[in-house]
Order: sequence, then structure tokens, then C-alpha cells
Amino acid sequence: MTALITRDELKAAIDAKTVTVVDALGGEYYAKQHLPGAVSLVLADVDAHAATVLPDRGAAIVTYCSNPACPNSGQVADRLTALGYTDVRKYREGIEDWAGAGLPLESQV
Repeated sequence: MTALITRDELKAAIDAKTVTVVDALGGEYYAKQHLPGAVSLVLADVDAHAATVLPDRGAAIVTYCSNPACPNSGQVADRLTALGYTDVRKYREGIEDWAGAGLPLESQV
């Protein structure tokens, strides 16, 4: 099971630039809004694109999706771990929690 990270821990890591954040929703959801600096990587693309998007298998990585009911972040985190990534955590509460706390979001729209 993937270790979890809290909103406050994630915000501190993003602010310190010590983490790569992975948006597991992808597509138009990612384009509309995502956490600061997040890269888009959905489960279907992990095997083909992880090495390009996440070249350092030892780097701190946090996956997220929409909310605790969304399985995407856990699935992507599990797959990354299976591929040899050693520091993968999941922000279970997701972007809904982040936005609800009034924290900044980015958009590609």
C-alpha cells in the first residue's frame, strides 16, 4: 500500500521544490486545473511514459486525483512502485481538498 501525505506536508514539499507531483486525472481535468508544477500521467500511460516524465526513480513523487473515492492516484502510485520508483506517496484527499483549502492551482486553459 502506498504511503500517504497530508495537504500541509505536500504544500511544504511543493514550496520547497522537493517533490514531483503527478496528476492522475489527465486530459481535460489536468488542463482545467492541477496542483502547482504537476505533471500529467494516467495509468494507461505509466509504462510508456514514466521514464520520460519521471527520469529519477529515487525522487520524491506524490500522486493525486480528485478525492478519496477516486482510485486513479493509488493505481498510478502502485504502478510506479512496481516499475522501481522508491519514494512514491499519495495525496488521498486530492485536488478537491486542495482547492477547498484555497490553495493555488494552475491551468492550461
